[in-house]
Amino acid sequence: MVKKASSGLQLSDEDLEILNSPLGLKMLLADKKTNVEKALRLVKSEITFRELQAEIIKLQNWVIEKNKKVVIIFEGRDAAGKGGAIRRVTEHINPRQYRIVALPKPTIEEEGQWYFQRYVNQLPKPGEMVFFDRSWYNRAIVEPVNGFCTKAQYQSFMSQVNSFENMIMDSGIFLIKFYFSISKEEQALRFKQIQSDPLRRWKMTDVDRRAQELWDHYTEFKLKMFEHTNLKTSPWVIIEADKKIEARLKALQYMINFIPYEA
Repeated sequence: MVKKASSGLQLSDEDLEILNSPLGLKMLLADKKTNVEKALRLVKSEITFRELQAEIIKLQNWVIEKNKKVVIIFEGRDAAGKGGAIRRVTEHINPRQYRIVALPKPTIEEEGQWYFQRYVNQLPKPGEMVFFDRSWYNRAIVEPVNGFCTKAQYQSFMSQVNSFENMIMDSGIFLIKFYFSISKEEQALRFKQIQSDPLRRWKMTDVDRRAQELWDHYTEFKLKMFEHTNLKTSPWVIIEADKKIEARLKALQYMINFIPYEA
């Protein structure tokens, strides 16, 4: 049976059942002005999230039981939603068997090491998943754009990164490279929202504040990165991220499809 809401939206019996669930009622009451269509969309998305997250739990159990190793890189422009995507992926999995790595500025000692050394130190042990919120690819885009590395250091990185990743995969590590892609307009909107939120304002850095001004420069180095490091053995998975929910669902689904776990 299909019924019509006061807004004119056609609702099936299944839709009504969803909206009358605790989650549905929560979504309906989330805004001051009830928006049935938005609430229904959000509930359906949350149901899909939970289904995919249940599969991620099975995936992690397989990783643990079989002593597998997984590295998942989350790259993208500032405010692209990398951290939020990682939170949805890791929301319900065993916290003792995964790590989120978001390395700060290198120390003086680290600056004197081989560039990849501090990332090698963060690679997973058997039975572990590691999620990089930004990775060694800082040197492919963020560092050269902002003058944090020399041209020689950048060129050295580009000449070594593919071999480095081949060594990672040859050691038995599953490697996924996500790039969350947003538009310039969406980035500007998200920066404005962050700056106006006293609970999130601390997230804005000097690098973030220059991101819009340096947009084209970022694009130039991003395209160079894709051209040189988008290989059949370790491809970039580009996720359109202007819509956060859809981007996070795509990341979850790709992980499930890519890693050959046994339920």
